[in-house]
Amino acid sequence: MAETATATATAKRTVKFIITRRATPDSEPYTEEFDIPYRPNMNVISALMEIQRNPVKADGAKTTPVVWESNCLEEVCGACSMVINGKPRQACSALIDNLEQPVRIAPMTTFPVVRDLVVNRQRMFNALKRVKAWIPIDGTYDLGPGPRMAESKRQWAYELSKCMTCGVCLEACPNVNDRSSFIGPAPISQVRLFNAHPTGEMNAHERLDALMTDGGIEGCGNSQNCVRSCPKGIPLTTSIAAINKDTTKHMFKKWLGM
Repeated sequence: MAETATATATAKRTVKFIITRRATPDSEPYTEEFDIPYRPNMNVISALMEIQRNPVKADGAKTTPVVWESNCLEEVCGACSMVINGKPRQACSALIDNLEQPVRIAPMTTFPVVRDLVVNRQRMFNALKRVKAWIPIDGTYDLGPGPRMAESKRQWAYELSKCMTCGVCLEACPNVNDRSSFIGPAPISQVRLFNAHPTGEMNAHERLDALMTDGGIEGCGNSQNCVRSCPKGIPLTTSIAAINKDTTKHMFKKWLGM
């Protein structure tokens, strides 16, 4: 009997969502409220899927389904980044039981809004291109086994490789906005990752040169919001400090003609 009563109470329970929406990139934002039937262990994505299945607002009026992005649903792809209760994070790992209600959802503001919760993260991808965040090798033939990395270096490099280009650190950083050209924490950390690679280090000077131009390493204000918000726990501020040191050494070498 007790189990039946608990199941009945759970079935009647609802969760209120207040979602900031925008029909087009140029239209004004507006909010809509939804009451979603509660289920144990549900996350924000499952709530959005419920709205998609039955797009009816809390007042009973019908509306259009909320648009959002998601892919892996296990905090790997980074596609479902949004602002939940005032903090940028991944919607797939945001469990309703751990969130203050009503749950307020909005798109990230650092990137241009495409529609509703979908944003264009091209700014971040352009930044990764700018710093050449890749290992340039010719893959048209078998190169044999690659150079080995020391285990001590491999361990911290692996932590940097967890970046999923979700954009959360850029959203949390007060220096990344439409009035600034600051490249952001994630690309700087990727420079450290690829410069540490035995093959990637051959192009280290090119990446450091890119970070020494406008919008590069000097744009960091050391707020440390990035490292606190990173869903993967990447030591972003440690990377920024290391790259700051590397760019300074690189600058003096260029002055001395070394």
